[in-house]
Amino acid sequence: MAEFGVETHCRQEIIDITGKINSHVPKNMKCGVCHVFCSHTTAGITVNENADPDVKHDILKKLDAMIPETETFYRHREGNSAAHVKAVLTGPSVTLPVNNGTLQLGLWQGVYFCEYDGPRFRRVKLLFQNAEE
Repeated sequence: MAEFGVETHCRQEIIDITGKINSHVPKNMKCGVCHVFCSHTTAGITVNENADPDVKHDILKKLDAMIPETETFYRHREGNSAAHVKAVLTGPSVTLPVNNGTLQLGLWQGVYFCEYDGPRFRRVKLLFQNAEE
């Protein structure tokens, strides 16, 4: 298992963590998977396009439109209910294929850490499994 930190700087932010994950992939791993997990209830992990930075902006804008920060029906007293709901939509983890020591993502794909209740210092955990050959 490996782990690394992510420093966020805004209330909501999407950060490309593909390079950090790839730097932890065992170079001798021929074929397997990498499980990426975020142990925070107001953040998430997702895979999406990383070629156009406007995609991150569009995702956050749409989530805000669907799940506004202030709603009269929120009962959670900490004031971050919207962050919890957004984290449910992105989820806490992804599983990615690994081949010859590298993540096997699509041409335009990247792995994103999604912050919904920042700024904060967060942790991302990685678990690598070799495939049975």
